[in-house]
Amino acid sequence: MNPIRSRTLRGALVALAAGSLVLTGCSSGSDSGDKRESSAKDKEAAKAQSAAVEYGDAAASKGPAKPVEGAQEGGTIRVYQEDDFSHLDPGQIYVSDAGQLAGLIHRGLTTYTQAEDGSLTVVGDLATDSGKQSDGGKTWTYTLKDGIKDQEGDPITSKDIRHTIERLYAKHITDGPTYIQQWLSGGPGYRDALPDGPYEGDHLPDSVLETPDEKTIVFHFETAQPDLPQALAMPGYSIVPEEDDTKAKYDQKPVALGPYKIDEFKPGKSMKLVKNTEWDPKTDPARHQYVDGWNITFNHSRADQSERILADRGESANAIQMSGSVDSSKIKQVIEEADKRTIKGYQPYVWQLNMNMDRLKDKKVRDAITYALPNAQILRPDGGSYAGEPAGGLLAPTLPGYEEGYDPYGKLDKPNGDIEKAKQLLKEAGKEGMKLTYAYANVPHRAEQAVIIENALEKAGFDVQKKDIDQATWYEQVGKVKNGLDIYMTGWGQDWPSASTVIPPVYDGDQIADGASNYSHINDKHVNSEIDRISKIQDPEEATKEWVELHKYIVEEVNPAAPLYYTKQLQIYGSNVGGARYSTVKSYIDLTQLYLKK
Repeated sequence: MNPIRSRTLRGALVALAAGSLVLTGCSSGSDSGDKRESSAKDKEAAKAQSAAVEYGDAAASKGPAKPVEGAQEGGTIRVYQEDDFSHLDPGQIYVSDAGQLAGLIHRGLTTYTQAEDGSLTVVGDLATDSGKQSDGGKTWTYTLKDGIKDQEGDPITSKDIRHTIERLYAKHITDGPTYIQQWLSGGPGYRDALPDGPYEGDHLPDSVLETPDEKTIVFHFETAQPDLPQALAMPGYSIVPEEDDTKAKYDQKPVALGPYKIDEFKPGKSMKLVKNTEWDPKTDPARHQYVDGWNITFNHSRADQSERILADRGESANAIQMSGSVDSSKIKQVIEEADKRTIKGYQPYVWQLNMNMDRLKDKKVRDAITYALPNAQILRPDGGSYAGEPAGGLLAPTLPGYEEGYDPYGKLDKPNGDIEKAKQLLKEAGKEGMKLTYAYANVPHRAEQAVIIENALEKAGFDVQKKDIDQATWYEQVGKVKNGLDIYMTGWGQDWPSASTVIPPVYDGDQIADGASNYSHINDKHVNSEIDRISKIQDPEEATKEWVELHKYIVEEVNPAAPLYYTKQLQIYGSNVGGARYSTVKSYIDLTQLYLKK
């Protein structure tokens, strides 16, 4: 989700930059009744996504998963992908494409089950339940289920769980989530606790991570961590069996614990998955193994994916978009001709225009930029109303505490911007004619957005100097503290339904570093102290209220990033695919439910 940089949410961002999370939908037009009805349904679904996640007990964690009505066995699902998967090693997985694949081949201590209304429950996956906490939430104990084996038939023990956590400290793990490592070992410098991972025979002390027997794992934290079950459900914390770990090479050939395993992989070209015969459905509360396999090929643009599946001929009748979206040029046709073969929903991402506070120190200048931006026009090249909606704040509709209608800069009332207000603020700041270095990713829809943003800011009185950056290195470039840029777009999404996975990684002054996610370089004393305070609150409802108030302070009193738009998802699948639904965990089609009708 990211997320989704996210993934502490760096992944969400990387994938967004590459386009795999962004829906490039249709270009404009006024909303029809169908669009308004669809938007209303999307908002209801978003409310379900933002509901508090429940923690399931042992009964909720038992397999097999609830059967999908009408499901049949057999056949191969065809998958058209734009790019190869970013990673296969779960410790490196933080972006959406690999996160989708992970749901088929990897398993962790916990996972999610999704109800018909989209609400979520964290349950035990390899563990017997979602976790037992003690010591006020500082200690969490997990017990492994019986009968868990990897694809080689080797049983999974607590040693494998310990190894999975400890290997994340090693230097070759660079792209995965870092929540649990930081919680266990004191923050961003966590690697110092185990710089070589477990590979030289060193381990975290039992006072931090304990495995008293083959079935038991105990996490010991200095402060309470009520979100641990949700963090453990991330693909990045899926299990890597100790005996099979090949360090950096594991990224090319991982060992499966899920219902499918990799049978053939040609990097950059194709991948075939077949059934993992060692997977036992009686241990799995979330996944199914209805189809015999998955045939995945890469290098299919979103337009190509959309055309093939819309045609619904031959193998395309059995096809899906795994992490792609309907292309902007095809949305109207898809909605008119194949709407019943689509899945739709809000994604947890917010696009924003970051303002480098090291260079743009005057809030009136930042406010002028924010007022000038025509959010509705900026959304248009990225798909228009099917792809998202103008944002008034920096928290997505899928987050607990989201306030519909929150709009301190009038982005909803004036979606085409307020140039006069921007001119006034710029004049008051004495910065008329100020130069702005604006960077954008060199892909078509970003280039179109750049023209829109440039025109608006120049009308407001700025002198805009555009700079295009290769999308492949986008977050690497803007993620440098000394990036030489004034304004640039990023996207961010929650890792689970809590503002604690949005505000701290993106707006905490302690997170200013090359490669970190504080892209605006905000370093506000009040924000920093509030993040520390709120992070210690154990009651989720109380914490949510405090995060919402802090969000308002960030947006209204600091304004480090201008909110642009919330994103939505639209995917198409073939007529022979059954069980399709929107995953409120992944924000894509739910792969765990799919089957072929004939």
